[in-house]
Amino acid sequence: MVEIELDGQKVEVAEGSMVMHAAEKAGTYIPHFCYHKKLSIAANCRMCLVEVEKAPKPMPACATPVTQGMIVRTKSDRAIAAQKSVMEFLLINHPLDCPICDQGGECQLQDLAVGYGGTTSRYEEEKRVVFHKEVGPLISMEEMSRCIHCTRCVRFGQEVAGAMELGMSHRGEHAEIETFLGQTIDSELSGNMIDICPVGALTSKPFRYHARTWELSRRKSVAAHDSSGANLIVQVKNNQVMRVVPLENEEVNECWIADRERFSYEALNGPERLTKPMLKQGGEWKEVDWQTALEYVANGLRNIQRDHGANSIGALVSPHSTLEELYLAGALMRGLGSDNIDYRLRNAEFAAASGVRTLGTSIASLSTLQRVLVVGSNLRKDHPLFALRLRHAVRHGAALNVVTDAASLGHADAWAMPVAQSVVTDAAAWTQVLADVATAIAAEKGVTAPAAGTVTAQSQAIAKSLLGGDRKAVLLGNAAAHHANASSILVLANWIAEQTGASVGYLTEAANTVGAQWAGALPQTGGKNAGQMLAGGLKALVLLNNEPEFDSAAGAAAAQTLGQADMVVTLSPFKANMAFSDVLLPIAPFTETSGSFVNAEGRLQSFHAVVKPLAETRPAWKVLRVLANLLEIPGVMFETSQDVLSRATAKPLQASNAIQAEIRLGGAVSAPTVAAIYQLDSIVRRAPSLQLTADARLEVAA
Repeated sequence: MVEIELDGQKVEVAEGSMVMHAAEKAGTYIPHFCYHKKLSIAANCRMCLVEVEKAPKPMPACATPVTQGMIVRTKSDRAIAAQKSVMEFLLINHPLDCPICDQGGECQLQDLAVGYGGTTSRYEEEKRVVFHKEVGPLISMEEMSRCIHCTRCVRFGQEVAGAMELGMSHRGEHAEIETFLGQTIDSELSGNMIDICPVGALTSKPFRYHARTWELSRRKSVAAHDSSGANLIVQVKNNQVMRVVPLENEEVNECWIADRERFSYEALNGPERLTKPMLKQGGEWKEVDWQTALEYVANGLRNIQRDHGANSIGALVSPHSTLEELYLAGALMRGLGSDNIDYRLRNAEFAAASGVRTLGTSIASLSTLQRVLVVGSNLRKDHPLFALRLRHAVRHGAALNVVTDAASLGHADAWAMPVAQSVVTDAAAWTQVLADVATAIAAEKGVTAPAAGTVTAQSQAIAKSLLGGDRKAVLLGNAAAHHANASSILVLANWIAEQTGASVGYLTEAANTVGAQWAGALPQTGGKNAGQMLAGGLKALVLLNNEPEFDSAAGAAAAQTLGQADMVVTLSPFKANMAFSDVLLPIAPFTETSGSFVNAEGRLQSFHAVVKPLAETRPAWKVLRVLANLLEIPGVMFETSQDVLSRATAKPLQASNAIQAEIRLGGAVSAPTVAAIYQLDSIVRRAPSLQLTADARLEVAA
């Protein structure tokens, strides 16, 4: 440790730290623009000039290493004069856009100009003009004359997102931040550039000119499309969600969120929202009141239960639903005498689990791993924030090994990080590849392999990688979870992890995949699983917050199968499943209801509604409770969602990725069903700006 004196205060910091780090530890604010705690040091803006005793001139705090006994003054006359001089230079070319700038009210330059800017300008020449750039549907670069060349956006792309999509061209007053050869910004994390821009050069295109920052109410929430459970600030005006930005939580999402969390809110105010209950009568949809709709559903379920038995009724539920909703859906089915409920719509195998399957380690620990094996994941698109963590680990020396298919790792920058060893092959061969890795490990350690494998150059390289290092993990992606041989993959992964001292876990697909298991939203006493229900045979189906055509392994065939049922009830925020449903009940999306999600690591996070339910929309947990009451199901008289949560979590979460199953190698295995990044759920699918991105266009083309 090194001790310095900062404004008369003794501060101890680690050797190699900068003066800025010492100031942060001491709680002393030094004005800055280019410095960001998550990015490398650039020392571009010079706003952080401070006085260092015996130095011939003011020094940048962000780029001046501490030395033993150093004396630093951040508020001396000399330091403040230097900072004011820098501010004068920064404002020379900055346009007077504050009255119409989207950044107004939360602009770092605006704030610091009050304290360090002059009341008049000595600059009389013409200001520079930088022409706007078109970089895609999410980020606006209409006013690049505001740019102060801090290069935060450039460094974010290069260091955090893994793709250097922006760079600085030319020099001096001709310098500009721009994309290369007129390309668009296509990163799945691109919206974070808006947050870290200290001026109004990069702004949100969907939010542009919709509201001023001081008009917005700010309310906390949790991401509904991401198994990381990213923490959000949802900004609201006139009972409408206007903007979504990250809430910093170092253990979960740091200070970042994925674009699908940031921009999907557009769907919440879109034309496809379902605002009243609807019944199909004579082939035509008619709006009805809630009492009529719920009595119709209750009578229909009661009649089908009487005529065909409870086992002819089932529920397909979404893992994007809240823990409370999933628990009550299960209570409704089991109250009717049916165990036919499942959230695993995209799975091809439905083996019983001995516990709740989770990440097997903390999300924060992903940043510090030294050896990683990822199986069956398009990591960058499936889990942007997990990819961000692993990218950080790789930048600090971690070896990343991958077993996946060409669609997920078909080109060099598919994951935007260096991959040490990759086996790119059809999904049918994944179990054999893992058996080969296990055989190579067994040969190295002199133990018996769990399955017949061949030691190849690649399997041996992966084995040696996993046998080295201290902090290790085997991570199974969405495609591995949905695989027809998912149990075999997990058995092999567990063996590899045990022999190498690694953790093993699932990256998990949705916001509440773990919560769905905890709430018991899957067959527990021999009921039909999602695959069996989608194959037909049921007389009545309740669809909670999903569209089987897009959200299940059955795909388009689901519509035909469901159309043969006597009654299909859809609970959705949108006009969904209209081709085969008989009843549509408008339920609240996550912004309009209270509830809880359990993220991949098993972290329970509850949230409140940030706006009132739209029109006659009602929270799904209330709809399910009333429906259960009409059906005279006991034990569901809950007054609040907190009451439901208490009941649902009465039994502690038992996390376990253990499994007992026979290993099957190879065989006729179709490609696992995995949702593309902007087709993941009903909200993301209906967000206009996200559907205009390069990723969405590639999805349509595929």
